[in-house]
Amino acid sequence: MDIKILFPDSKEISFPSGTTAAEAVKAWSGDTLPHWVAVKINKQPVDLSYPIQGDARVEGIDIASTEGLSILRHSISHVMAQAVQDVFPGAKVSIGPSIEDGFYYDFEYKEPFTVDDFDKIEKRMKEIVAADNPFIREELPRASAVKLFEERSENYKVELINDLPEDIKVVSIYKQGGYIDLCRGPHIPSTGIIKAFKLLSVAGAYWRGNEKNQMLQRIYGTGFANENELQDYLTLLEEAKKRDHRRLGRELDLFQVNEEAGAGLIIFHPKGMMLRYLIEDWEKKEHLKRGYDMVMGPQILKADLWKKSGHFDHYRDNMYFTEVDEQDYGIKPMNCLSHMLIYKSKIRSYRDLPLRYFELGTVHRHEKTGVLHGLLRVRQFTQDDAHILCTPEQLNSEIIAIADFVKYAMKIFGFEYEVELSTRPENSIGSDADWELATSALENALKDNNISYEVNEGDGAFYGPKIDFKLKDVLKRKWQCATIQCDFTLPERFDLHYIGADGEKHRPVMLHRVILGSIERFIGVLIEHYAGAFPVWLSPTQCILLTVTDKHIPYAQTVHDRLIEAGIRSERYFDNEKLGYKIRQAQMQKIPYMLVIGDKEVEAGTVAPRSRDGKNMGSIAVDEFINMIKDQCEKKQ
Repeated sequence: MDIKILFPDSKEISFPSGTTAAEAVKAWSGDTLPHWVAVKINKQPVDLSYPIQGDARVEGIDIASTEGLSILRHSISHVMAQAVQDVFPGAKVSIGPSIEDGFYYDFEYKEPFTVDDFDKIEKRMKEIVAADNPFIREELPRASAVKLFEERSENYKVELINDLPEDIKVVSIYKQGGYIDLCRGPHIPSTGIIKAFKLLSVAGAYWRGNEKNQMLQRIYGTGFANENELQDYLTLLEEAKKRDHRRLGRELDLFQVNEEAGAGLIIFHPKGMMLRYLIEDWEKKEHLKRGYDMVMGPQILKADLWKKSGHFDHYRDNMYFTEVDEQDYGIKPMNCLSHMLIYKSKIRSYRDLPLRYFELGTVHRHEKTGVLHGLLRVRQFTQDDAHILCTPEQLNSEIIAIADFVKYAMKIFGFEYEVELSTRPENSIGSDADWELATSALENALKDNNISYEVNEGDGAFYGPKIDFKLKDVLKRKWQCATIQCDFTLPERFDLHYIGADGEKHRPVMLHRVILGSIERFIGVLIEHYAGAFPVWLSPTQCILLTVTDKHIPYAQTVHDRLIEAGIRSERYFDNEKLGYKIRQAQMQKIPYMLVIGDKEVEAGTVAPRSRDGKNMGSIAVDEFINMIKDQCEKKQ
């Protein structure tokens, strides 16, 4: 029986049923395969060896595409697993997915792996690649797959199979050479397609992310379509190491994470707190310009309130609880509950709406120790949180206004960004109708504002869909910061209402939103984005006075006092050191301007600014320097 296959150029060709995707593509493209590592059959990714049984639409997955790279990297993870078990007999494999910038595989082995082992593993991987063995997919009855992996002493694979839903009767395995792995696929056609890979690091990881389970060893790696792309990425990794906010945080004396104080808890030093103050002060002013009211809620609220909101059922594993007067309380992981109580404190009219409540609210979340990472993943952080309560008719304009705010903020701080629309997750509350309305509201606002976006299926909050803004730093890394969540459910649960023009009660809609997100996280991203060399308006120290000799100190002190009085953040470096040494130290601190004070400056009553990139500006009047700094701050340069 013939089947009809529709190709990307809209050409339709008939083939015998069972024709593989590769055979069909070769017939369509002139006996050559494009740079495809897999295909989509009716939008479902499959191997090129997949036999097509019915009429289908075929789309290619290019090796250079995001999806193609993911398939390539997952295939490399299989090659790495084979190499590890060849080099270290007795090693057991668990899972090995592709991730955003590469892949990993988790192993159980009697000895710890180190980076010194990577050369041996990579050498074996290259041999496997050179053999150009095909990735062969086979489907086995569930019981047969269990027996296969039991015979191979792969207990983690057996557990994965046994934990599958009962209605799954058949599982797939992949072979390359003599290696066998449990996998859904798809994979690249053969190992020989792999051209460029590198093992990067090793870390501990609990089986299935549960700290009660066995600790495994996770080997991370990356792979690309060609060697040039790999080398470009490795260069970016080296640059990222130089920009690591944890190292710069120490060197620039911004903050510390002290285990004596507790994991995931940040202690800000004076310079770090000044950086934070500058960001928060800017935020407060920008919110007031846009009609927000500043509010503040308590750190703890009764547990009954968290049950009412749904957080207790859907979020309690990430919460901390305490008891006061034999009453259970939850330490807030979010600020929305207090904002709803403010709204509910009086009768609201449609004329009052929208109401925009803004809080730089400190929250606590119970993050696992293994995921804590400097400022980027902490247990206590402050969100630039706001909740907008409005009528359904006001939703579109409010969402667009938030998107415009995000656009303005990202331009101020020097970031590009991408947008995702995240839809309803499996673990959610609220009616189908409310979810449909909320999702449509977000999607329509994006379309009306001509904002391009990708759909992230199933990644919404448990109470509503959301728009996520993924900012991109100077190294093109993506960071989740701003978000807009549309919520019909919590206003229902808390019985919020307003009196409409018809004199009847109506239910408002609530938008949860942040612009920068976690202030701690945003500061960490900023440090790495600027490599600690902040623009003048954000620099904790804007200039430092360097004296040539001790006799210049009295005049330098006078200049310092004038700068402080004018609102310029100035430091003094009057130590008895050589000028060249002082300049190098100031440059290491990434201070925007060094003001050299010598005989000429004292005699003329001037300063001699030198920028951190080494440019000398010559002698200028103190007032001229003050005006220059103020102008750069006003323009956010």
